[in-house]
Amino acid sequence: MFSKETYIRRRAELKRLVGSGVILLPGNNESPANYPANAYSPMRQDSTFLYYFGQHREGLFALIDVDNDEEWLFGDDIDIEDIVWMGFVPSISDLAAEVGVTKTAPFSKLKETVKRSAANGQSIHFLPPYRHDTKILLTDLLGFRPDEQKERASVAFIKAVVKMRSTKEPQEVEAIERACNVGYEMHTTAQQIICPGVTERYVGGQVDGIARSRAQGVSFATIFSQHGEIMHGNPSDARLENGRLALCDAGCELDDYCSDNTRTMPVSGEFTQRQLEIYSIVEACHDYVLEVAKPGVKYADVHFAVCRLMTDRLKELGLMKGDTDEAVRAGAHAMFFPHGLGHMMGMDVHDMEGLGQIYVGFDDETRPNLEQFGTNCLRMGRRLEPGFVVTDEPGIYFIPHLIDLWRKEGHCKEFLNFDLLETYKDFGGIRIEDDLLITDDGCRFLGDKRIPYHPKELEEFMLLPF
Repeated sequence: MFSKETYIRRRAELKRLVGSGVILLPGNNESPANYPANAYSPMRQDSTFLYYFGQHREGLFALIDVDNDEEWLFGDDIDIEDIVWMGFVPSISDLAAEVGVTKTAPFSKLKETVKRSAANGQSIHFLPPYRHDTKILLTDLLGFRPDEQKERASVAFIKAVVKMRSTKEPQEVEAIERACNVGYEMHTTAQQIICPGVTERYVGGQVDGIARSRAQGVSFATIFSQHGEIMHGNPSDARLENGRLALCDAGCELDDYCSDNTRTMPVSGEFTQRQLEIYSIVEACHDYVLEVAKPGVKYADVHFAVCRLMTDRLKELGLMKGDTDEAVRAGAHAMFFPHGLGHMMGMDVHDMEGLGQIYVGFDDETRPNLEQFGTNCLRMGRRLEPGFVVTDEPGIYFIPHLIDLWRKEGHCKEFLNFDLLETYKDFGGIRIEDDLLITDDGCRFLGDKRIPYHPKELEEFMLLPF
């Protein structure tokens, strides 16, 4: 939790941006895993609620009456039964005071307060809900069915939150740096325990254990797989095999802020020549972003600059052919790189994605292209500003079913060497990812130490005693 003044200042700015009406900010409840008393642990508070009210306790709901300049925290104080099982926690009024809120009420008073505001003709602002219990509560409060709520969410509220949370305060950057430092431990541990015969699940479990012991936990489900061509390949019981590549995409959450890194490693500890040829292309694309990402530049333009570099290098290997610009315009590069260069990151690993990517990664000037394969997965395209934190995560993947489909359809055949692609079906995939802070005159990677990724450095590091 930051200082009381931080939350007071943030709420004042939110009121200024939204302008009028009543703002609803539901907190999260515990989520049962398989029966009510066995909840997923630890409980994860809603990020926007945390941003403006800072409290992690379940069962809270905040209301801001912009017109009357009132801020309320609703919730129920615990009783002796709760204390027996969970220990004592502060009262709702004490929690409110910690973040500069003076008005509190039991949860049972929430509905009549919202109804009174609506009856007085005040606009009711809420964000698109993503949890079913919140959707049910909003149905009870406002009368909107769950399938209507995304459309009825307040665009003014969404835009205000995106404007504020996109630009990270120095204290937020410091929190992300701390998470990145734990991320360094997670990934370097994976790099040093990888060897033939160890299971994917074992390595993934060691990575997760560091996040649980050094931070609040993982920022998303750890991806660790020899099938790097699968974007979200979770650890299986498969044993690591000599000659294969293993991809680890993992991060932690610490002090409510996230890290997100990816590294790809040779199981044997040494790249083959063919692996090194592809890896060096991804490495060059990853590093090129440092040269071109800066304030005022669209991240979509950075993405396509990387795509052109990747296409040029793949042409040198004979995997692609033809004019580079035409190939990229046609989307031929998406055979190898079917996702965007990166996404916003902060309190959420895909920061604010639940508010709608059209507002978070795009704006009135920069619109998404939802029609073209690959480009439709570009999550971040808008102009960069100082204080933005985005991921830089180029990758090259050889997806057998995609190769077969495009070959059968003749898709982009003038730019792709399908005969050579056939010989790469057993390759897997490579991705290198770091977290990037946009500065006043350029950008820099976050974290005190860089997780090894340059080939020689990586091979030498993997040989060090663990």
